[in-house]
Amino acid sequence: MDNESGKAKYFALMEQLKEDILSGKIKAGEKLPSENELTVIYGLSRHTVRKALSILENEGYVTAHHGKGTYCSERVIQRHNSRNIAVVTTYISDYIFPRLIQGMDRVLTANGYSIILKNTGNSRTNEEKVLKELLNKPIDGLIIEPSKSQILCRHTNLYQMLDDYDIPYVFIQGSYPQMLDKPHILMDDCQGGYLLTKHLIDYGHRKIVGIFKADDSQGAQRHLGYVKALQEAGIPYDPENIIWFHTEDRKVKPGLMLNLMLDEGKAMDAVVCYNDQIALAVISTLRERGLSIPDDISVTGYDNSLIGQTSPIGITTIMHPQERLGEMAAELILEQIRKVPQEDSKVERLISPRLIIRESTAPKKTV
Repeated sequence: MDNESGKAKYFALMEQLKEDILSGKIKAGEKLPSENELTVIYGLSRHTVRKALSILENEGYVTAHHGKGTYCSERVIQRHNSRNIAVVTTYISDYIFPRLIQGMDRVLTANGYSIILKNTGNSRTNEEKVLKELLNKPIDGLIIEPSKSQILCRHTNLYQMLDDYDIPYVFIQGSYPQMLDKPHILMDDCQGGYLLTKHLIDYGHRKIVGIFKADDSQGAQRHLGYVKALQEAGIPYDPENIIWFHTEDRKVKPGLMLNLMLDEGKAMDAVVCYNDQIALAVISTLRERGLSIPDDISVTGYDNSLIGQTSPIGITTIMHPQERLGEMAAELILEQIRKVPQEDSKVERLISPRLIIRESTAPKKTV
């Protein structure tokens, strides 16, 4: 076995076998190769192999049956009644996050639960690592904001393991395309995008640029709402009026592409932005070009964040009930733990958006 990492050989073997178990390569109840077979496969001494297996047994991953061999545990760890709920978000520093957690904590604390908090940086690789870590912790349930939720999940085996271990989970603010049947609480982002775009159309705007995030379901749904409002008003949809960005280029691409549009002389009288952060960046870009907001161009955001409320120009946006969403997610995971049937659930699953009009939008001036 390669030991370039500097880790002890027994530890490296233990991690490899644990990875095989967590990935589903070695399934619950399946017999592991014998000690002799492992010494041959990995080129290790029997003592080293035995030490690795001993650690896995102590951690609950495998069970040794005298005279029969070593088997993958049917349940990796006794998880239930830990009174722990894992909460996994994409960003801890995100402006929505603090109040979201406040809402969850209020409900969970009242019911005798504590939060184990993790974040992924909206990285699917990090999400995979976090789930593997949580599978080795005593948790009763999981609330998770999926990373890049518009893209197919590559680690459904880990969610299957949560199902196998009877650990319920609830998605918030997005859900993977192949897991839409799993419990989730979402904003009606399609309706939100529609309300913003319709508001601009009602103000007389027709050349409306849209800036949307391509790798999460929120961006896709807000774009759908934008398209719906245009179609309803009889305004042709022009893909050249759309700026798509990804998590990795969110700080650079929207402003860069908007500048390129302006350099090319593209006519625009309004911009629908993915969220308030993008709207603030767009306003800054437009002002640097000598354009006035909203006299020359109206701009909308999304989320009703504090930065949107306190910016020099108040941003027209969609209300995001951050604390209430957190409370709803906590209420739903508690229902899942208590095995409340969906037909008896008292938790709303889709939050209706509400338009908030501020100074960043105005009726189009007639020439």
